[in-house]
Amino acid sequence: MTATVGDVIAALEAAYPPALAADWDAVGLVCGDPGEPVSSVLVAVDPVPETVDEALDGHQLLITHHPLLLRGVHGVGADTPKGALLHRLIRGGTALFTAHTNADSADPGVSDALAAALGLDVSGPLVTAAADPLDKIVTFVPTGPALTAVHDALSAAGAGRLGDYSHCSFATAGTGQFKPLEGAHPVIGAVGRLERVAETRLEMVLPRPRRAAVVAALRASHPYEEPAFDVLELAELPSARGLGRIGALPAPEPLSAFAARVRAALPATAWGVRAAGDPDRPVRTVAVCGGAGDSALGAATAAGVDAYVTADLRHHPASEHLLAGTVGEPTPALVDVAHWASEWPWCAQAAGVVRAALGDGVEVAVSVRRTDPWTVGVAAG
Repeated sequence: MTATVGDVIAALEAAYPPALAADWDAVGLVCGDPGEPVSSVLVAVDPVPETVDEALDGHQLLITHHPLLLRGVHGVGADTPKGALLHRLIRGGTALFTAHTNADSADPGVSDALAAALGLDVSGPLVTAAADPLDKIVTFVPTGPALTAVHDALSAAGAGRLGDYSHCSFATAGTGQFKPLEGAHPVIGAVGRLERVAETRLEMVLPRPRRAAVVAALRASHPYEEPAFDVLELAELPSARGLGRIGALPAPEPLSAFAARVRAALPATAWGVRAAGDPDRPVRTVAVCGGAGDSALGAATAAGVDAYVTADLRHHPASEHLLAGTVGEPTPALVDVAHWASEWPWCAQAAGVVRAALGDGVEVAVSVRRTDPWTVGVAAG
């Protein structure tokens, strides 16, 4: 079967769920028809003229990390820079798809790719995101064939799924009691007579967005006219998702050597690699955050790591971070890289997602064009 743009999108959204995106972000399909066939895909960090040129040379889909239309627009005329790119893609029959902050927080995501490039053994996220919210449904079913029917209906509606397992439940035996009143049409018993029935208490967890569907499935499959059930909201739990990652090097090395490691691991840029801290300070534990990560400086400090690698560190937050380390507990050394370079390793990860889902049916390429906006670097004298 010929793969479609929609098939590629399904694979990417399974790996980078759109629900993980920040509320200010713009992710997903920007242009193109999900039903169109696709035989070749290009992955890049930025949707800019250079990568659009490359995509139009034989690729039906361009996947980027950064959105083309992040801020609200009222038009995409071809006489505007971004509108011109959109028109070129549409005329050329190439779709554009973006996975941005949802790829930042996914497991694995952008920072996992950065950590792997640096040779880190990842232990978890730097800023943990809550797991998907769960409910638990508890109902009471007459012992016998009805139990199987209800269990299967709830499973089909989305209950009982735990990781790679389905139909998960717990059942206990007991006795149910009820008295049908005037107007009732009981399946078991008679109006005005107290009944006691051997029942099974059935418990299953479910994703909270599936609550309405699961309750509807219960009502439709349960033999009773008025089935008794509880829906409980479960407490939020941490997950492996979240911003940034914490990891460790195989062995300690001086900050100066670690900075050289970072430079060798990432594509060259005019920005280069900068480090702040004692060059001889031993570095073993490291926090990383692909993209602009000064908002997570506090989290890196709280994690007690030896160094923090990210991009776009500003003067005052970096200076105040280092100053805080002169009193009390030491703060991590800082390693600042170019924004584009910190996120470029993700392209290979995203390409792997598509290959794993669609196999040889779709050719996947990673752009090696340097789209970092800085083009000239002058070394210090």
